[in-house]
Amino acid sequence: MTSSGLVHDALFYEDESEYVAGIRELGHAALAAGEPLLIAVPGRKVDILRAVFADAGDRVEFADMSEAGRNPARILPVIRSFIDSHADRPVRLVGEPIWAGRAPSEIVEAVRHEALINAAFADTAAHIVCPYDAGALGPGVLDDARRTHPTLVCCGEHQPSSGYEDPLVVYAAADRPLAEPEAPAVQLSLARGLAELRRIAERWALEAGLESDRAAAFVLAANEAAANTLRHAGGNGVARLWQGDRALVCELSDKGRIDDPFVGRRVPPAAEEGGRGLWLINQLCDLVELRSGAGGTVVRLHMETV
Repeated sequence: MTSSGLVHDALFYEDESEYVAGIRELGHAALAAGEPLLIAVPGRKVDILRAVFADAGDRVEFADMSEAGRNPARILPVIRSFIDSHADRPVRLVGEPIWAGRAPSEIVEAVRHEALINAAFADTAAHIVCPYDAGALGPGVLDDARRTHPTLVCCGEHQPSSGYEDPLVVYAAADRPLAEPEAPAVQLSLARGLAELRRIAERWALEAGLESDRAAAFVLAANEAAANTLRHAGGNGVARLWQGDRALVCELSDKGRIDDPFVGRRVPPAAEEGGRGLWLINQLCDLVELRSGAGGTVVRLHMETV
């Protein structure tokens, strides 16, 4: 790896042995070069890779991606924190934000996250490898990996991705519009104020069986999103709430536009009073979907109920 410039690979693997071999290669190269290594993978894979690097001690850091990246919008700050904590040298990371069992809406947001890595860390001395289970993930997911990674690794071979696209085009997700809810939704105008939205959100959260702390988090997130609409879009927004198959959803829509693709994905500076709304929402919710363009902005907040 060169001393400057991002390397962002998609590692396609067919089985566990191929998975371990690919990550072992990256890890041993990092350790031999004296470079810090972060491995962020889901669930039991953390334990598998801890065993692989058992002799490395604290030279390898681990994170459970099913927690750290439950909402994909939380992942960029994890990467940024790791890079900044080792700003004096190149770093290597393994990040697996997409795995079998992820909901389709979660996968779309993880794809958008993968695209933003290329814009966020373009001039950073980091080598990031993202594993993809080619045997369990659908062909569409693998096609998206080709769109979001400049380099592919398959069977140990590195090759440029002919499908790579502009990160901001992928992030805009013009080809992935938000589907209309299949369940009945309640709708209210934000011109009526925030109190009614909080009341309805709390009732729905409790009826959905959310524990008190998660119900409170859902209400707070809905309030923050609505307050953003009132503050930045003239207050002419609309809220909808519905119960999906896996989550309670609150949607806020207005005629405003968000041009910054990293909004809510940066840790807000302590000295700044504003700019914390979407950051807080991302920390509170299990999934946040955001679409913004010439027609306005839609933000969907998901809190899992199963």
